[in-house]
Amino acid sequence: SSLSVIGTWYVTAVIIIKYIWPDKELVPVEIPTSPSTWTAVFNAVPTICFGFQCHVSSVPVFNSMKQPEVKTWGAVVTAAMVIALFVYTGTGVCGFLTFGAGVEQDVLLSYPSNDIPVALARAFIILCVLTSYPILHFCGRAVLEGLWLRYTGVTVEEDVIRERRRRLLQTISWFLLTLLLALFIPDIGKVISVIGGLAACFIFVFPGLCLIQAKLSEIQETRVISWWAQVSYGVFMVTLGAFIFGQTTANAIFVDLTA
Repeated sequence: SSLSVIGTWYVTAVIIIKYIWPDKELVPVEIPTSPSTWTAVFNAVPTICFGFQCHVSSVPVFNSMKQPEVKTWGAVVTAAMVIALFVYTGTGVCGFLTFGAGVEQDVLLSYPSNDIPVALARAFIILCVLTSYPILHFCGRAVLEGLWLRYTGVTVEEDVIRERRRRLLQTISWFLLTLLLALFIPDIGKVISVIGGLAACFIFVFPGLCLIQAKLSEIQETRVISWWAQVSYGVFMVTLGAFIFGQTTANAIFVDLTA
């Protein structure tokens, strides 16, 4: 929603302003300028993939447009990516420069709890979650519904009556499961480190597979260089996504077990 977008802008503005005009009681901290090891570079990949992973919600957003056209959709996607880039970059860079290596996984937790602008920023974050949760839940429920209908072999028209009961059960179960995870996993960084690997699949693996399948389904007597180039690019994306998923997920599990 528009309020959610405005909320993210407000959070970014607060963090940037706090960096430019820091509080008097803020103690200067050491700011690392290089990773401790070269493999530590990959630790940032899950967060980046998680932040820019918009593929799931793009389908209902496209269907809700007044003019669902490719040209208009391209403008929407470009605007969304630009907004996300500036929001994530401004928040991450200024938050890190303010608190250095001691910054919390949730940067807002690094600020004093009695700071009114920061408290308002936390409220906007809650608003962002509340507005994005139903969209992502709809996508997940649609997948479960499709798998159920395929398993039972029943068409959508024949299963209209039972669909409502199933929808309520799925919604309640989904909400309770996410509530339990939020209660017992208070550190969002651990969640992002694992889910970020799955986000790499959405960003690299699945689009790469779609590109490969699209080119293989073309009927051509002779396959030109551009065809091979696109197939090779698809294979590269799948390979890169699989590597990122395996490396980041294994590293996240290892860090959690040894912590």
